[in-house]
Amino acid sequence: QKNSCILPEDLKNFYLMTDGFQMTWSVKTDDTPMPLGSMVINSVSKLCRLGGSSMYTLPNAPTLADLEDDTDEEGNGDKPERPHFDSRSLIFELDPCNGNGKVCLVYKHAKPVVSQDTEIWFLDRALYWHFLTKTFTAYYRLLITHLGLPQWQYAFTSYGVSPQAKQWFNMYKPITINTALLSEEADSFVNKLDPNKVFKSKNKTPVIKKKPPSQPAGSQKSHTSMTSSKTSSLAGNSSRK
Repeated sequence: QKNSCILPEDLKNFYLMTDGFQMTWSVKTDDTPMPLGSMVINSVSKLCRLGGSSMYTLPNAPTLADLEDDTDEEGNGDKPERPHFDSRSLIFELDPCNGNGKVCLVYKHAKPVVSQDTEIWFLDRALYWHFLTKTFTAYYRLLITHLGLPQWQYAFTSYGVSPQAKQWFNMYKPITINTALLSEEADSFVNKLDPNKVFKSKNKTPVIKKKPPSQPAGSQKSHTSMTSSKTSSLAGNSSRK
């Protein structure tokens, strides 16, 4: 009511469930916990508007609206039109990003009536805008999947994350930081198994076992008589001894 605008449906449902969100996690180095990940969604009371007041207490102090430059190119190609600090847009801070920038909820068309269409943008420390998502739900998924790693929003900028943050990405989210490698060498992640070769039927020739040649009956009888005679002679020799 104060800003004459309506929250998007997904963000309103989020605030009806919980008034803001904050989750931090740490890593242990040399048995000392070090804060690393931070996921923040400001509460309704901290959903402050940007660009409405001056940065200093002096009467003629500059405001963010004074930084507007209409000579900037707007909406070239597939790039969406960037927000404005003046009355053309309404900007609210969702996440202060630990001083690395600001994630903002942006109403890009505020005149003559505030449009209900909103987008999520990232404002870096140099006050340049970078588009993130069209809906809060999509941004919330990005926040969770990036684990709240330091400076993860800079992965969506043209200059990327810092070398120090890239080390944390390589440790906890390597597939995110190596997206260029995925696009260049997509075949390396494809299963190259050929089922036609694996399950190819082979015609096995049956192995025929050869039977030993049968001996004639006469030879078998002579062999039996010879063994019996040898046995009797051995028995006679043993009795003689």
